[in-house]
Amino acid sequence: MAKAAFFDMDLTLLRVNSGSRWVKYLRRRGEIGLPMLLRSGFWLLQYRLSLLNMEAVAAMLAADMAGDAEDEMRVKVGEFYQSEIRDTISPLAREALEQHRDEGDSIVLLTSATPYVAEPLAAELAIPHVLCTRLAVENGRFSGSLLPPTCYGVGKVHHAERFAEAHGIDLAQSSFYTDSYSDLPMLQRVGRPVAVNPDRRLSRYARRQGWPIRSW
Repeated sequence: MAKAAFFDMDLTLLRVNSGSRWVKYLRRRGEIGLPMLLRSGFWLLQYRLSLLNMEAVAAMLAADMAGDAEDEMRVKVGEFYQSEIRDTISPLAREALEQHRDEGDSIVLLTSATPYVAEPLAAELAIPHVLCTRLAVENGRFSGSLLPPTCYGVGKVHHAERFAEAHGIDLAQSSFYTDSYSDLPMLQRVGRPVAVNPDRRLSRYARRQGWPIRSW
């Protein structure tokens, strides 16, 4: 069977968290108020501590977008990507991608983000496969719900296993690169887990397991 290299996005391929960048971007544009800015900061703290209920937060944010045009979102996030994200791609991440390409691995972006930022990054890095959190769209507008499961925690395992089955991938021979302890289920699912810029909990766990730890 073939093998794959799965890459997380925020603080792995990127040197920043795109979610916090997005909130600050909207704040500068006057599209969100201080209460939402503070709430987002609290969510980010919970995420860093691997305590965030991503399903609940994602469902709430999706509901707030009900009725918005998907095309308008693509344009706005595309502008955000070019101005705020493109220059934060890690050069060492690019090197890792090339190494896996040279080894003949399937390259997969595996992220809890939506396709509106994940797909531009994948195109930039020539990553052919994107597994991410997707919003339901009806007649070109967001319906206010998500397509389950959210690509977070055990949800990443779900999406990776479906991909592996469809593409003849042996996960026991595959790699996964991530910074977050919340990705532990996926790290344990592959045979070659790699902690990149790990948070404290993941750093401690990776050291105990003898997993590679890299700083990008």
